[in-house]
Amino acid sequence: MTDPMADATTDPMADPTTDPHYPMDRQCPFTPPREATAIREAGTVPRVTLWNGVRPWLFTGFDDARTVLSDPRFSADKSRPGYPLSSAVALAETAVEPTLLVMDNPRHDALRRLALGEFTVKRAEQWRPAVRAVIDDCLDRMLRGTEADLVADLALPVALTVICEFLGVPFEDRELFRGLTHTMNVVAGTTESAAAARQALQDYLEELVAAAEREPRDGFIGRMAARHLPDGTMTGRQLAAMALLLLTAGHDTTANMISLGVLTLLRHPDHFAALGTDDDDPELLADTVEEMLRHLTVVQRGIRRIAVEDVEVGDRLVRAGEGAVAAINVANRDPARFPAGERFDPASRAHGHLAFGYGPHQCMGQSLARVELQEAYAAVARRIPTLRTSVPVEEIRFKSDMAVYGLHALPVTW
Repeated sequence: MTDPMADATTDPMADPTTDPHYPMDRQCPFTPPREATAIREAGTVPRVTLWNGVRPWLFTGFDDARTVLSDPRFSADKSRPGYPLSSAVALAETAVEPTLLVMDNPRHDALRRLALGEFTVKRAEQWRPAVRAVIDDCLDRMLRGTEADLVADLALPVALTVICEFLGVPFEDRELFRGLTHTMNVVAGTTESAAAARQALQDYLEELVAAAEREPRDGFIGRMAARHLPDGTMTGRQLAAMALLLLTAGHDTTANMISLGVLTLLRHPDHFAALGTDDDDPELLADTVEEMLRHLTVVQRGIRRIAVEDVEVGDRLVRAGEGAVAAINVANRDPARFPAGERFDPASRAHGHLAFGYGPHQCMGQSLARVELQEAYAAVARRIPTLRTSVPVEEIRFKSDMAVYGLHALPVTW
């Protein structure tokens, strides 16, 4: 494990006492921090100071962010000295079997190619009836009362059920991996606690992989085990690490997008009502989800990289050994790419955003996530047109303390 205090970004011309700290605080729960937006508007690329004193460059423009995420001279390997880690818990990702998120090529592409066939748009569409049934079941139970927590009663169970069925993970173990995932994502946690949680989840999934080797079974783990373990193109430990990434990212980000997205729709009643009409308008639904992903961008601490060679990003030279942060939540509102970037407007057809990342590490499960979000927003608008929050927005707890933005709870009534 590397020293998280190690800083390879020496710059004798810079004054670390004047660097802004990153991430900055939000002033409004529905917009990125004002200070980060001002940096983008000024067209500058400053150094920022992280929690451990490391000082990467902060890229807030859309084109610059895409370059950072796609240029192979930037590494995603968090074990490299000077890597701009988002927190102490992020270091835990290097303490167990590495996932695709922290691998570089050629190792990354070789493993990713083995799984890509599981994540096509066609495959995701085959899941739509099952996703719809899960959502309807949750709403049926929710509507037996007169109030609910939309996070606990809809967003989390939908995301957990779908990813469990997709992977072939027992749903009855959901509290186990939900708790472990929470420990891995609490920004204020320790490296040791996050590493222990990650190791426990890795061990749990390795047992499932071993069981799938002994007895064929359905689901992603079963199919991948049957396809790639016998000939050694993948090890059981690698498959478990891939499942860990899908399990954690697949339920946490989607659950946060469901609840935060519904709250956003409640703040835009015209768009909420439009989704609830009986007219089947898949284009409107798809545009709304894309705009929601762009506008909310729940990856709130940027995507980090470290240069392994000198790289020019726009007008900024990033030298080998220096870190870079692509602030995709700010870049997704760059007016140079999205003219009305600060406004939530599904009619703007703001496709091509960076909510799922960009380049070789772009989210594999994005097609399935889109299906879940489309079905969730449409079902809520159609079945509960009178939905409203049961507390003022000021009393809603937002996840500023987590790696992924969202809501801790969303009290609603109808």
